[in-house]
Amino acid sequence: MADLATQARAEEESLLEPEGPPPTAGARSRMDRSTLVMLVLPPVLVAVAFLGYVWWRQTADLDGVELEQLKWATTWSQIWAHVKLTLVASALVVAIAVPLGILLTRGRARALSPLVVGIANIGQAAPAIGMFVLLAMWRGFGFWTAIFALVLYGVLPVLRNTITGLQGVDPTLVEAGRGLGMSGGAVLLRVELPLALPVIMSGVRTALVLVVGTATIATFINGGGLGAIIDSGITLYRFRVMVAGAVLVALLALLIEWLGRVLEQLTRPKGL
Repeated sequence: MADLATQARAEEESLLEPEGPPPTAGARSRMDRSTLVMLVLPPVLVAVAFLGYVWWRQTADLDGVELEQLKWATTWSQIWAHVKLTLVASALVVAIAVPLGILLTRGRARALSPLVVGIANIGQAAPAIGMFVLLAMWRGFGFWTAIFALVLYGVLPVLRNTITGLQGVDPTLVEAGRGLGMSGGAVLLRVELPLALPVIMSGVRTALVLVVGTATIATFINGGGLGAIIDSGITLYRFRVMVAGAVLVALLALLIEWLGRVLEQLTRPKGL
């Protein structure tokens, strides 16, 4: 009987191990090389492009209005405001969407999953500028109203990917974990979430890109950010100021997207 129990336990543990042969050295080398290029090249390109912007800013023949709008002190302040909007909103998106996605894959709450995802879809489908203005009329202008709008706009990718990732876990592995005596919480933390994490982190990276781009609109409700430079260029009919703001937003978006890729690699479980 002891031998039979030991054999059954060994079979259950084998279900939790990844199937198929381990990757060859050549495959690992190609994967490591492509990962290295992906992690090194984007920040280098962003740095080169930003140095090009600095060179242009220092050598361009700008008039008094353009110099005032593109002062370095003002520019750094707006960059920091944009980064703060992005990081705070993204942290709140993850803190709300991941637990909610987990809840919607448990028990009776599964029936509510289509309804909640549909509501989140409406939030993202609404025009961003309209959402910002309506929320400003309701809650007032300022930083936290902009954060509220950005969270509503960025929650869908993380929520949807959390649900999809957890639903995509092989039920056999879940049953094997329970057969080993794990509680429901232990199976979630040790089996389901590690396997779903790559899909969840892909949603987080998508949300980061959405939030950093949409944060440009926050300037219209006094939320701060680099959108102020673009708005000044449009208002003052200064094409170079408008383009400078757009370039800075694009570079920041590329850098944030790269940080999302880095987080995705760091949190990816070994062997996946």
